[in-house]
Amino acid sequence: MKVGAPKPFTFEAGERAVLLLHGFTGHSADVRMLGRYLEGKGYTCHAPIYKGHGVPPEELVHTGPEDWWRDVMEAYEFLKERGYEKIAAVGLSLGGVFSLKLSYTVPIVGVVPMCAPMYIKSEEIMYQGVLAYAREYKTRLGKSNEEIEEEMFQFQQTPMKTLKALQNLMRDVRDNIDMIYAPTFVVQARHDEMINTDSANIIYNGVESNVKQIKWYEESTHVITLDKQRDELHEDIYQFLEKLDW
Repeated sequence: MKVGAPKPFTFEAGERAVLLLHGFTGHSADVRMLGRYLEGKGYTCHAPIYKGHGVPPEELVHTGPEDWWRDVMEAYEFLKERGYEKIAAVGLSLGGVFSLKLSYTVPIVGVVPMCAPMYIKSEEIMYQGVLAYAREYKTRLGKSNEEIEEEMFQFQQTPMKTLKALQNLMRDVRDNIDMIYAPTFVVQARHDEMINTDSANIIYNGVESNVKQIKWYEESTHVITLDKQRDELHEDIYQFLEKLDW
């Protein structure tokens, strides 16, 4: 079975532009429904796919945060080159970390980190997440159990330096969070199984913006953009964006 590789998307609607950033091991589909919703409200939305994502997991282990940050900056420049002067950043998980980094690196009118980690629970939990992603990817391709087990064995022999680099990225962003003055809406799922939810408090308390809010989604898990409260989330993000200085 051939699985089509996910693609970046750009939904052009109005002069206000929103950069939508996916998470680690995710891709643009994680933020597509949000993008379509905001497009319907008159917002232009662009979502890149980071290098090594949305492709065979063997490619992921040979990339790292520096590659992905480059992709984020190129996505920002993509919107600027198209004439969008004012841009908001909305990111899920790792994308939320990048949205915060963007907001103290380049001009951003507002930032929405969703379930964004400020530190890793443990490398082991993250590694198990990578293995689960690899197994799921191979299963979607329709491979036999024997093929999957053989490929997973090989996959686990590959050193993964990415996780240490991710920890360094999170530490760097956490250390610079007090340089964020853009309006901030911190989104956190109460039943987040991937990250330590205290990250949301670290972000909310750390940013220096005079305009900031935090909301806990009591019935949601980590990939909140696809979970049962996604409609409520879409509306909340829209209402936040409407209040920004465009």
